[in-house]
Amino acid sequence: MPRKLRMGMVGGGKDAFIGAIHRLAANMDGQIELVCGALSINPTIAQESGEMLYLPKDRIYLTYDEMITKEAALPADKRMDFVTIVTPNFAHFAPAMMALEHGFHVVIEKPITFTLEEAKKLKAVVAETGLTLCLTHTYSGYPMVKQAKAMVADGALGKIRKVWVEYPQGWLSKLSEREGNAQAAWRTDPKKSGKSGSMGDIGTHAAHLAEYITGAQITKLCADLNTKVEGRLLDDDGSVLLHFSNGASGVLMASQVAAGEENALKIRVYGEKGGLEWAQMEPNTLIVKWLEAPMQILRAGANYTDRLSSFATSNCRTPGGHPEGYLEAFANIYKNFTATVQAKIDGTTPTKEQLDFPGVEDGIRGMAFIDNVVASAQSDLKWTEYKI
Repeated sequence: MPRKLRMGMVGGGKDAFIGAIHRLAANMDGQIELVCGALSINPTIAQESGEMLYLPKDRIYLTYDEMITKEAALPADKRMDFVTIVTPNFAHFAPAMMALEHGFHVVIEKPITFTLEEAKKLKAVVAETGLTLCLTHTYSGYPMVKQAKAMVADGALGKIRKVWVEYPQGWLSKLSEREGNAQAAWRTDPKKSGKSGSMGDIGTHAAHLAEYITGAQITKLCADLNTKVEGRLLDDDGSVLLHFSNGASGVLMASQVAAGEENALKIRVYGEKGGLEWAQMEPNTLIVKWLEAPMQILRAGANYTDRLSSFATSNCRTPGGHPEGYLEAFANIYKNFTATVQAKIDGTTPTKEQLDFPGVEDGIRGMAFIDNVVASAQSDLKWTEYKI
């Protein structure tokens, strides 16, 4: 009988931001139910958070290893199907590895792990077990990002020549990590966030978006990283020149000290015949610029479905003119992940549209991006070969 998938969560308690986002997104299509959680390293917060979410008392766990061990011992029709991990970066690998080893599918908030080597170890276990790992690179869930990818893949723009992608934020323009901002505190701490700040936090999103839309991979880069706020331990600003496997060149900028900016992720892709432009703060719109024809504006949810790809239309939720944003993009990733896992349970084959969500390979490339950017920024060489 068809049923909802049962989700467990590691992290994401009442004092967290991203946990609630994941729960909202997972709940949007009615295909998932939260059945258990180890919601905080603080036992009191873990207990209170579980009670606030009306979890059964015996399925509110105080540690992730207790949760995974006890859930694995439950009957198949009771135990969770997958684990969502929404802890800070340094606490991704251990619960993900343990979950996979106990037979559970995994959803991880990006970046996938703390180091590239950890990501490679997860890949090996995913390959060995045949389980599904989903990485929430949220922006690939937007319908018009999927439309852009489809148009590039179909050759509508011709050979791709140039990519500009930028991600300016302003929320770290002050030393907020020492002013009681918990999000700032762990994201700027190298022991919790990793070897890069802004480039690891949001630059990886920009790099993933560029590779996702173009279908090409970064092969060389030349990076400049800066720490603009005095006293900060990690970079809060950076720029990267890029070479791609399809011969295109690119520019990537990520800054969290662009005072006044909110979440202004934007990408432009140019080919021989024209270009595409998409901005996260106006996500329902895809601007198409032609070399020898008037500019077009394509809109998510519009009734000209013959001009939109199946990847775009299968991820639109409302009629044209009804804004779909961050939560819906997040939910699209969960929807496609859920359909893929359900197909494995049922012994059927998911569609190519359902398989369109970030996974372990995207996670490895994200960690490699961080390593390569930091290495390039510390090198005297102009260009650095992209190593994985």
